[in-house]
Amino acid sequence: MEILGYLGALLIGLVLGLTGGGGSMLTVPILTYILLISPVTATAYSLFVVGTTSAFGAFQNAKKGMVDFKNGFLFAVPSFVAVFITRRFLVPEIPQVIISNPFVLKRDSFLMIFFGIIMLFAAFSMLKKKTNVTENQKETSILSLVIQTFFIGIIIGLVGAGGGFLIIPSLVLFAKLPMKKAIGTSLFIIAINSLIGFMGDVQNLSIDWTFLLVFTGLSVIGIFIGMYLSKFTNENQLKKGFAYFVLAMALVIFYKEITAL
Repeated sequence: MEILGYLGALLIGLVLGLTGGGGSMLTVPILTYILLISPVTATAYSLFVVGTTSAFGAFQNAKKGMVDFKNGFLFAVPSFVAVFITRRFLVPEIPQVIISNPFVLKRDSFLMIFFGIIMLFAAFSMLKKKTNVTENQKETSILSLVIQTFFIGIIIGLVGAGGGFLIIPSLVLFAKLPMKKAIGTSLFIIAINSLIGFMGDVQNLSIDWTFLLVFTGLSVIGIFIGMYLSKFTNENQLKKGFAYFVLAMALVIFYKEITAL
């Protein structure tokens, strides 16, 4: 099972390199179900793995001019503040037992079920046919953008996700970025959000740094492979296939957690 987990680390990087997001959709289930790490710790590790891996991807994209730093910081600041607050203060305060009657719902199960719900939204978002943004579309105010990205940060903090599946559509619709530049900018934002969010966990958890650095190193190798393979793949077919995979993973999470109640 441990070998499967480390192979999964390569797959995480591969997915990030190919699609610019979705790595956390694999990281948390791999850490939880294959490597048997508790969900709270797994979501923290996911932030470090996805954040570090995305940083390498963002650096490579920046060299090609595929990162919009102005919009990147505009999106990153409110969301990473929310991620840090969520990981540092909110997650530790979630009670061990959420519901005790008529059934018992523990914190670990709650986080995994919530993660599964986010995965469902992500899958349907990727499968939904995107409509073209017209020039007459109403401009989004800076305030509403800040509020939106702050709430994205809370979700990222709760489930340990990088948030690419939420960030990329926002960059395309509101910042009017082309898809490839949105993917590169998304990796930049994910790196900032995830690593700062992880800093909120360092004081609350005992970190196995040897395991985490090895796992992350394999994921970094995977993102370089993914970025190379992206030259030869059809983006639409890839995202559709990945969406069905995320959907299947969400159903597995629901089955395992609900049957365990």
